[in-house]
Amino acid sequence: MYQHILIPTDGSKLADRAAAAGVRLAAALGARITGLFVSPPATPLVYEHFMPVSYMTPEEHAAAIARAAERCLGTLQKAAAAVGVPCEGISVTSDFPADAIVETAAKRKCDLIFMASHGRRGVAAVLL
Repeated sequence: MYQHILIPTDGSKLADRAAAAGVRLAAALGARITGLFVSPPATPLVYEHFMPVSYMTPEEHAAAIARAAERCLGTLQKAAAAVGVPCEGISVTSDFPADAIVETAAKRKCDLIFMASHGRRGVAAVLL
């Protein structure tokens, strides 16, 4: 059935639950996993709740993104290793995460993208 599963993650609780389920699916199918972390390009301003709160050099931004990617992808890779599923983690930079996910799936020849929703419930979920 599926042989190569792309699992995008941003480190949120919802994404971690989806990643765990994706690892279980990969184990059941004998598939391999590519974990994906998408980050925005470097910007000198650091925002919190849509307000600029600090400044960061491109090098500081790159280091912060590398730490976040390592943390997020490391969690996925540990879960995959625990059940014997091959897993490669990659980090890409893009202003448009959805496009980066689709492009990575095509480039890596993934036959399934397994990811969390935005967590909408109630009327918002029905309307979506």
